[in-house]
Amino acid sequence: MRCPRCLGSLGPVTPPTVDGCAACGWRPTVQDGVPVFLVEPTLAEHDELDHHHGHGHGGKAAQAAHFDRPRDEEFEIDRPHGGPRLYRFLLAEKFRRAAGPIRTDLVGASVLCVCGGSGMDAEFFARAGAVVTSSDLSLGAASRARVRAERYGVEIRSIVADVERLPYEAGSVDVVAVHDGLHHLDDPFAGLSEMARVARRWVVVTEPAQASLTRVAIRLGLALETEESGNRVARLDPAVVASYLAELGFVPLRAERYAMYYPHRPGAIFRLMSRPYLFPLARAGWRAANGLLGRFGNKMVVVCERSARAQPPGAADRGDPGPA
Repeated sequence: MRCPRCLGSLGPVTPPTVDGCAACGWRPTVQDGVPVFLVEPTLAEHDELDHHHGHGHGGKAAQAAHFDRPRDEEFEIDRPHGGPRLYRFLLAEKFRRAAGPIRTDLVGASVLCVCGGSGMDAEFFARAGAVVTSSDLSLGAASRARVRAERYGVEIRSIVADVERLPYEAGSVDVVAVHDGLHHLDDPFAGLSEMARVARRWVVVTEPAQASLTRVAIRLGLALETEESGNRVARLDPAVVASYLAELGFVPLRAERYAMYYPHRPGAIFRLMSRPYLFPLARAGWRAANGLLGRFGNKMVVVCERSARAQPPGAADRGDPGPA
C-alpha cells in the first residue's frame, strides 16, 4: 500500500497494529475496526444514508430521518438478502454482466471494490471465490460492510479511502471494480484513472448510462438528475469509458448498455411480481425486452483487461490486496 499524503510506501496494516509512512510519518487511523486512509479524516463523516433524506429541513423531516436511520442501516447491511425474488434477481444479473468475462479468473484473485458502500458487491465477488477489499469514503458504509461480512460469513476486508487517491501501489490488485459510484464524482474519470492505475489485470465499471430511456425516466420521476444530497448524477457512455481505458493500456472485453429498473428499496409491485406464478413471466419478459432493446438501455457495463504490453510495475507478482 502507499501513503495518500506523500505517495510513499506504507508498512503492514493489520488492525489494531498500523504502521505509518516511513517517508512523511503519516499514519492511518483505525475507527470501529476499520482502517481510515484519508489525509483529512473528517471526510469519512459523510454517510451514504444521508442521500435518503433531504437536508436542512429540520422539524418533522429531521425527526423522521433520526428514527429511520437504524432501519436504513439494517437494510443496507442486508441488501439484497430478504428482498423480493425479482429484486434479488436483478441485482444478481448486474453482477453477472459485470463479472461474466472474468468469472472463471475470480477464484483466488484480489479484488478492490471502490465506492463499495455497505459491501453488497464485495459480497458478490467474495462468493465468486475472490479475495475482496471493500473501500468507501464513508466510515459508516465501511463499518456496515464489516458487519455484513460477519453476519453472512464471507471474507471481506473493509477500509475507508478516497477513490481519487487510492492508498495502493500501481498494479497491486488483480481487479478494481465499481458499481454506481463514479457518477457521484465531480469528475468520474478522475476515479476511473485511479482504478486503472491500481488494477493489475482488470477494471470493471457498472454505472448509469447516457440514454434516451433515462431522460424519459427523469421526466417521469423514476430517475434523478440531481440527488437529494445535491450531487449531480453523471451518466456515462460505455464507448467513451472503454476508449478512455484503452488509452491507459486496457483492452475492452465487454462494453455495452442494457435496460434495468428497480427502486433502491423494493415495494409492493416487486413483491407482487416475485410471487411464484408471476416471477418467471417477469424474468422472461425482462430478458426478452433486453434482447430487443437493451442496446438503448439506461445502464452500462464495461470490463477491460490490461494489455500485455502495458503491464504495471510488479504485475508478475500477485500480492495481498489490502489490510485485514
